[in-house]
Amino acid sequence: MKKIGSYDRIYQIIRNIPRGKVATYKLISQIEGTCTPRMVGYALSKSKPNMNLPWHRVINSRGEISLKDEESMLLQKDMLESEGVVFASNKINLGVFMWKP
Repeated sequence: MKKIGSYDRIYQIIRNIPRGKVATYKLISQIEGTCTPRMVGYALSKSKPNMNLPWHRVINSRGEISLKDEESMLLQKDMLESEGVVFASNKINLGVFMWKP
């Protein structure tokens, strides 16, 4: 497994996701080119608040929030909705809100 310092490219990609858009773990891994979607999730879990990552803009390929903790899930949903992202039955329409770098 990669060391935390080597997550810099993943973090840079996440920083580029614009307000009101989302990206999937899979899309980020494809852009990065050498990691898996799971590694993107791992990198996010190792990030620190002072890194200023828009972590809330990363979702799964089904258009859903992947966080299991209800409080964190609600926080992510609220943050996305405050940027104009719309949920229908707890899913985001990726055809509308997916970031296209």
